[in-house]
Amino acid sequence: MFVVIVKHQGKKHEVEVDTTSNGETFKYQLFSITGVEPERQKILVKGGQLKDDADMSKLGLKPNQTIMMMGTPSGDGVVIEKPKEKIRFLEDMDEAEAAQLEGATPAGLQNLGNTCYMNSTLQTLRSIPELQEELLRYSTSNDAGSSSSARQLSQFGLSGLGASTDLTGSLRDLFKQMSETQQGFPPLMFLNALRTAFPQFAQKSKDGHGYAQQDAEEAWSQIVSQLRQKLKIKENETPSDADKQKELSWIDKYMCGKFESVMECDEPAAKEGGEEPVNSEDLFFKLNCHINVETNHLRDGLAAGLKEQIEKRSEVLGRNALYTKTSKIARLPQHLPVHFVRFDWRKDTNKKAKIMRKVTFPEELDALEFCTDALRKQLVPIRDKIRDIRKEEQDDERARKRQKRMKAGEENDVETPASSKEPLQKKKEAEQKKEDAKKPAEDVKMEEIEYKTDAQLDAERAASILAAKKELLALVDQELAADEGANQTGLYELRGVITHQGASADSGHYTSFVKKQGPKDPVTGKRKEEDGKWWWFNDEKVSEVDSERIQTLSGGGQSHSALILLYRAVPLPTVDEDVKMNDA
Repeated sequence: MFVVIVKHQGKKHEVEVDTTSNGETFKYQLFSITGVEPERQKILVKGGQLKDDADMSKLGLKPNQTIMMMGTPSGDGVVIEKPKEKIRFLEDMDEAEAAQLEGATPAGLQNLGNTCYMNSTLQTLRSIPELQEELLRYSTSNDAGSSSSARQLSQFGLSGLGASTDLTGSLRDLFKQMSETQQGFPPLMFLNALRTAFPQFAQKSKDGHGYAQQDAEEAWSQIVSQLRQKLKIKENETPSDADKQKELSWIDKYMCGKFESVMECDEPAAKEGGEEPVNSEDLFFKLNCHINVETNHLRDGLAAGLKEQIEKRSEVLGRNALYTKTSKIARLPQHLPVHFVRFDWRKDTNKKAKIMRKVTFPEELDALEFCTDALRKQLVPIRDKIRDIRKEEQDDERARKRQKRMKAGEENDVETPASSKEPLQKKKEAEQKKEDAKKPAEDVKMEEIEYKTDAQLDAERAASILAAKKELLALVDQELAADEGANQTGLYELRGVITHQGASADSGHYTSFVKKQGPKDPVTGKRKEEDGKWWWFNDEKVSEVDSERIQTLSGGGQSHSALILLYRAVPLPTVDEDVKMNDA
């Protein structure tokens, strides 16, 4: 490799010559600098004009030699600009930089002795971006003192042991450390903090060797309860009163739902005796999917979980009686965990036995059937409009693909059959036929038929979708819109699954699946369309799997079956980019 000087239109350019390449490669280098396409370049070297198949090592070029180039770019030529920042190759990056690249394989977690229940829980919690952001803002009084000891321990390969002893601070430190590596990381400090805060996770194995296996659902619940106490955010009481702020738990804002419940005695005698139903409001941090012989789908188990039988004393009857508590959801959180109640305590074996029944679950959950009438009234129009917009967007995408195929000559130049025409096109043609039928025959013949270009059809479809999105946003209830941490559409998309393999909670193996995010747009900062792939976290082993793998997690045996599902609210559409494009 050496540098030569290429003179073109009065300018001098320093260009590297790779003597192992050919003339075509050199021309493309000049194209990236000057914008002159290779076929329009005339480069004068010893022996005449540089040819594409010329061997650069046999041209007799010397370092800093000046050679002449002639040619101008075509009118539609695209000038490839030199990157403003120096390109860095993967092999030149350190471990932390490589781990933070878009699409990089995330870090796994080492199994420290029956800690797969904790590892799978942590990986699923880490899939919540707002939680990661809030943890970075969290600070404790002992952070400053722990940082120096952490640096000392990291020199001996024990990074993490000197972090915060607070569970929330340990989680913050662990997530940060995981973001800086692609290796299996040992969560030593967090495990210590978890066992300190909740001694149940420090139970020894019955055989005396190491620690006992624990339940991932119990770990999830305990960690969330601790985060609820520690992660606090401040909000204005009213938009006009900036000075007054109330402190709210981050968990309550983003992961807490609300039930409205009614409890009535099952015996008619109690009602006849004047006993009134008891109304109450309760908070929930996960929905339970109860499993019995009639449970085939998640919806069946959720419906069963919203009805609870309780035995308590009836003052009217003067004795204990059975009561049924029926609950409806009055607030849907943005992040919704769903727990399959698969473990049932067996007195004969003194263990939690696993219910093996197969229970299917959707990648998109419509939660409206479980909501109060008031919440349903707010959400039904929004949900229905979202589905209409999706249909329009799918039709638009199909039309664009068809246009590309036709331009590429993949479709014959024949009249488009009615079955393949877009709904908007069908509607306009039907309206035109009605208008034509009303007119005298001679008038119809005299009229010129107006054909629309692809660009005009694209613009019409884009305008229709934009109008539908604006209509949707106008449907959102103002009270619901003000609740930033609530689900404002009634729809959820599946983002994470914690699975269990085995016959009981005291044994077996836990893993987790987390859906991959789409790449981030460098201009807008928003996520692009996802590819449908998932990360499978099996302790320190991390692999990519297709969405079809998720459909195998419904249970029905001792293989991997879903224990906790993590759903995220389907967001309201944004119109900012569409408005800008329309204005342009």
